[in-house]
Parts: sequence; structure tokens; C-alpha cells
Amino acid sequence: MSGLLDHLTSLPAGWVYLTVALLVFTENVMFLGFLIPGETAAILGGVTASTGHTNVVTMAVVVVLAAIAGDSVGYQIGRRYGVRMLDIRPLRRRRRRIDQARQFLAKHGGPAVFFGRFVAFLRTAMPFLAGTAHLRYRTFLSSNAVGGLIWGAASVVLGYLAGNAYRTVAARFGEYAALTVAVIAIVAVIVWRVRHRREQ
Repeated sequence: MSGLLDHLTSLPAGWVYLTVALLVFTENVMFLGFLIPGETAAILGGVTASTGHTNVVTMAVVVVLAAIAGDSVGYQIGRRYGVRMLDIRPLRRRRRRIDQARQFLAKHGGPAVFFGRFVAFLRTAMPFLAGTAHLRYRTFLSSNAVGGLIWGAASVVLGYLAGNAYRTVAARFGEYAALTVAVIAIVAVIVWRVRHRREQ
């Protein structure tokens, strides 16, 4: 993560916005979130804003728009190519979870799209599945836009606050103490996410 942050902050601000936007956009296009660290990129975008390298409001707008646009593309792919694509090998291995997501979508419609934005697997799968189910685009877009707005702004602000907290600890207690706190926080998040996925 630190290597990606160093790479981002070495770029001109315009390229940082573009890189974060592409990662977030690509994460939300038809299951590519399994490979593309869109959420991580959004948080790191907030961290770059905490250093003054980028602007936090601009970064939030970029992340929100990229998330909504990526989901819309995923929806259109699902609507056009639908169930046929669910038979490709990478998706067959996740068929049980995909079927659960489809049932959740069929039962809850627009709210499923909204809440799916905040669950890692659903954030990747829901746009495509909504298109496959031929959920009305107007319903999809409104729920997705609200979810994307909250998720995108929260991810950037989280990164912004984390960056500020890191510098505060470093200034008061030293660089090693700040690194220790950062490592503990990262490990705690990883452990929480692993346990959360096992429980799903």
C-alpha cells in the first residue's frame, strides 16, 4: 500500500486524479473488483489530499463520478450479455455467492443496489447482476448514485483523516511510532475483513 501511495504522490496532481478514477471505474465493471483495488485507490486518493498534493473535494468528486460511471457500464454489460457470461470459469467458482446476490437483488431491488455498494463482493457483482435481471435503469441509477456518493465521499474522507492522523502521531511521537500505529491499524482492518468474509 505504501508503495502505491509513494507512486501516486510522485505523479502530477492531474495524473493522480486520473489514476484513482481509472482504478475505481475499473473495479466496478463486471467483476473486475476481484482484481482491481478500487476501494484502496479511493482511500489512498484521500491520503494524497491530506498531504496537500491533491484537493480533497476534487478527489471525492472524481471518485464518486468514476464509481457511478463504472457501475453503469457494468449494468449495461449485464443487460446486454446477461446470463451467458455467468458460465465463464472465473464466475463459476463464485456461483453460490452470485446466486445469493441475485436472490438478494430480486427480493430488494433498488435498496439491494444501494446497500451492495458497501459490501466488497456485492459492490463488484451487483451492477452486472442488476443488468442481467433487467432492473429498470432509472431505479438502478438512482440507488447506485446515492450509494456511490456516500461510499466515494466516505472513502476519500477516511483516507484524508488517516493521512492527517499519521502526520500528527509522527510529529508528536516520531516516525517509528506512527509506522507502528499504521501497521496495527492495517492488520486490524485485514483481520476484520477476513472474519467478515468467512461469516458471509
